[in-house]
Amino acid sequence: MGFGDLKTPAGLKALNVYLASRSYIEGYTPSKADKVVFEALNGAPGADYVNALRWYNHILSYGGERNSFPGQAKAVTAYGEGGAAPADDDDDDDVDLFGSDDEEEDEAAAKLREERLAAYAAKKSKKPALIAKSMIILDVKPWDDETDLKAMEEQVRGIAMDGLVWGTSKLVAVGYGIKKLQITCVIEDLKVGTDDLEDKIVAFEDYVQSMDVVAFNKL
Repeated sequence: MGFGDLKTPAGLKALNVYLASRSYIEGYTPSKADKVVFEALNGAPGADYVNALRWYNHILSYGGERNSFPGQAKAVTAYGEGGAAPADDDDDDDVDLFGSDDEEEDEAAAKLREERLAAYAAKKSKKPALIAKSMIILDVKPWDDETDLKAMEEQVRGIAMDGLVWGTSKLVAVGYGIKKLQITCVIEDLKVGTDDLEDKIVAFEDYVQSMDVVAFNKL
């Protein structure tokens, strides 16, 4: 059955549990499986589904690149626990790295082992380099209850940096009629630092009193 209907709480819960120990739907890099499941969702998962939300924002950060993800797309029901067996990302289990345990292996067996080792090394070398990314949840606090929160969010989302993609947001009550902006973003670790991001946000002095990092998760 896989995840089931991803537009229902049950489906989201199954996806959230599945992603608790995984970065992607299949394998160790983005693939068509991520694109299929991403498009089957009815928008971003709620904050209660922290693993699914982390994954969603990560895949969202790829934008149009999702159309060029490698692999073969299958029906969404083929993914998840109990779904169809995932595509074999690596043939590691089929590669005998050590060959026979016999001390004297004949020439044919030695040649076969060398060929397998060479094929294994060639396959590993073709894997794309991973770009280190993180998902951050920020609390942006206004001065008072008269601060225009919509304008404040527009200012924050207007910050454009190479390696920065804004995600979902919501207003959270603080007290005395004051609300703060809680907003997520995905950053490339080598391009965007939280200190630089904070400097740019608090520079909007007419709206922003302070900014705090609520969560910082490596993707």
